[in-house]
Amino acid sequence: MIRSAKALLLAVSLSCLVFGQTPVETPKTPDNKAGAYYNFAMGRVYAELAQAYGNKPDYLTKAIQHYQEALKLDPSASLVFEELTDLYIQTNHLRDAITLADELLKANPDNVDARRMLGRIYMKMISTQDNRINEDYLRKAIEQLQKVTEKEPGDAESWVALGRLYRVSNNSPEAEKAYNKALEVEADNEEALTGLAMLYSDLGDNKRAIEKLKLATEKNPNERTLIALGTAYEQMHDYKNAADAMKQALEMSPDNTRLQGALANNLMLSDRVEEALSIFEKLSAEDPTNVQPKLRIAEIYRVKHDYIKAADALKKAKALNPQDMEVRYEEVRLLEAQSKYTEAIGQLKGLVDETGRPKYSEAEASARGQLLEELASLYRTAGQYTESVDTYRKASALNKENSAAISLQIIDTYRSAKNADGVRKEVDAAAAELRAHIKGKADVPTLLMLASVYEKGKYYAEEAKALDDAEKVAANPKEKESVVFMRGAMFERQKKVEQAEAEFRKVLASDPEHAGALNYLGYMLVDHKMRVDEATQMIKKALELDPENGAYLDSLGWAYYQQGKLEDAEGLLTRALDRIGEDPTVHDHLGDVYFKLGKIKEAITQWQASLHDFHSPAGLDSEPEDVAKVSRKLDAARVKLAKESK
Repeated sequence: MIRSAKALLLAVSLSCLVFGQTPVETPKTPDNKAGAYYNFAMGRVYAELAQAYGNKPDYLTKAIQHYQEALKLDPSASLVFEELTDLYIQTNHLRDAITLADELLKANPDNVDARRMLGRIYMKMISTQDNRINEDYLRKAIEQLQKVTEKEPGDAESWVALGRLYRVSNNSPEAEKAYNKALEVEADNEEALTGLAMLYSDLGDNKRAIEKLKLATEKNPNERTLIALGTAYEQMHDYKNAADAMKQALEMSPDNTRLQGALANNLMLSDRVEEALSIFEKLSAEDPTNVQPKLRIAEIYRVKHDYIKAADALKKAKALNPQDMEVRYEEVRLLEAQSKYTEAIGQLKGLVDETGRPKYSEAEASARGQLLEELASLYRTAGQYTESVDTYRKASALNKENSAAISLQIIDTYRSAKNADGVRKEVDAAAAELRAHIKGKADVPTLLMLASVYEKGKYYAEEAKALDDAEKVAANPKEKESVVFMRGAMFERQKKVEQAEAEFRKVLASDPEHAGALNYLGYMLVDHKMRVDEATQMIKKALELDPENGAYLDSLGWAYYQQGKLEDAEGLLTRALDRIGEDPTVHDHLGDVYFKLGKIKEAITQWQASLHDFHSPAGLDSEPEDVAKVSRKLDAARVKLAKESK
């Protein structure tokens, strides 16, 4: 409540004189300034006494009375307004605050402090008891703070508050303007920088969010802004910088167990697995009843292919809560990692059966749909194609908004089963459904989904037509980039390298930092041994934009292989496998690297894994010639190893 040491000394000295007294009559002065100051000081005394005695009502009442009297005598006393507003909010006397402010505004509509008080009070009243937004109070708060900033454009605090209110009302352009106005007044205003960062994060512009948060942490590093910075890095999949930011935050709050867990997760995702494991083991030891650290330990060992330790950690987690859904789902993932598909299907089907209900809420239907999709994928991996399709259809019935995406999975299942009729029928059915939607009004997302359906069925003429239609209705550069990028991918799948390159170059002309186009074009050029040095620089730039992307790591590893940088290639491809897991192409690339390094046994292991993954969901888009090529390399390596062993 007391805002300076000098004010505190004044309040303490006055309290010695008035402790226990009732409010006295205000001394009469020509301009009432002395009376206002006296009541202001008395208000502080009683506010401090109330605080010292657990918000004693008598003291709070006297504090409010004195502050009110001070304002009547001097309606321009800004500090009195500020402290009285604090007191009203603290004591929940919000209606009294509104009444006082309205009275003062009737006397003087230009009283900025009264409007500032109203703005703060209405802000406090925005959230309802059921966590909804009271639109009326939101509007009133905005109105008052707009008037404050019109009268006092140098009030950075009010600009920040106005930015928050606009953000709550989903008015992003005005929120951005308000935060920037605050920064014009105070270039290093932490609240404005952080608010602007959160706004950019809401809009999905994590790069700009990070710029603002970095400025805020450089000016005044604190736990809140560092966690926000780490979270923004997380959303960009830059787990290394996310971990570094959270580690710095943890130094300021070493006992924050939630932050420790978040740090460990980011360490795990940025290849610092041993550091992550150490933190999770510490958290598990400190709270043996907490399931989560044990689950993360199990996950780490599963990813490291140490299935015995993974099973041991999972057993401990299960002992704490045998019915925990996440524990049981991790069991499924562990079985799947060990290629124990029959057991994994049994476990997951048990979860599906147990969680069945006659009716589902929207959230429950979405969650169950995801569970069914996982089961359908397992059926497909195990070669049970009929069961897979049936299960995908059940998932689609629960989540009709996602039906087109599920149709893509069904098409993949028919392709895995080499069922051409099934592919054609599913493509036709999905296309008809999407076209029925388009009939009302064509939009880019629906047309791109239609193009994806045709692409899955390898009906490239129909895909090209859908993309042409999408380009005609694209309303902004981002939509056009999406269309052109997809057309480039279509040409690449048809081995039309020149046409594909032309499309990707268009995307990069529009957005030079389009990570997907940089990587796709770079990898395509490397794979065709075309301008490898230039392509390598493109892939490096893509990785700078998304440092932990497994596909980009694979691309750069393959580029280094083509350049003869075998050890660098090995490191990158190993990291790519950690990120992606199953992937026939990455295993194939790593096999090539090992073979050139003379590590024949390791190459054989990678090519065996590649052939295995061709039959998993990761290999659905592979061509028969890709499988044949790996098979030939594997056979040659086995012959070479046999000769060397003689």
